[in-house]
Amino acid sequence: MKNIKKYYKINALPEYVFKALTNPVTIELWTGSPAIMDDQAGTEFSLWDGDISGKNLEVEPDRKLVQEWYFGDQEEASIVTIKLHPDGKGTSVELLHINIPDDDFVNILEGWDKYYFGALKELVEE
Repeated sequence: MKNIKKYYKINALPEYVFKALTNPVTIELWTGSPAIMDDQAGTEFSLWDGDISGKNLEVEPDRKLVQEWYFGDQEEASIVTIKLHPDGKGTSVELLHINIPDDDFVNILEGWDKYYFGALKELVEE
């Protein structure tokens, strides 16, 4: 199991970034795929036609999103924590993803940079 801790700077206010992370219509705009997502704790989600699925554990609007990502039958839960901090006219994003299966680590690392926050950044900064 491996962990990722990264930071991203997005030139959009935290409320726009949060909406891009939790609104299924907005998620579809930056992923190009239908999304199942709710901004309530305890709800399950699915992104990229089920390539990423899990459960929202904790939701603090415009500030924090904690999710469990499902990776088959692994013993320890894979937990994603995304914190949004106001940063001037934009947002500083703090990402912590723990308990990533070794076989998935490289793809997950690239996915965060390119397909997740890279694509989200392009949408909200337009």
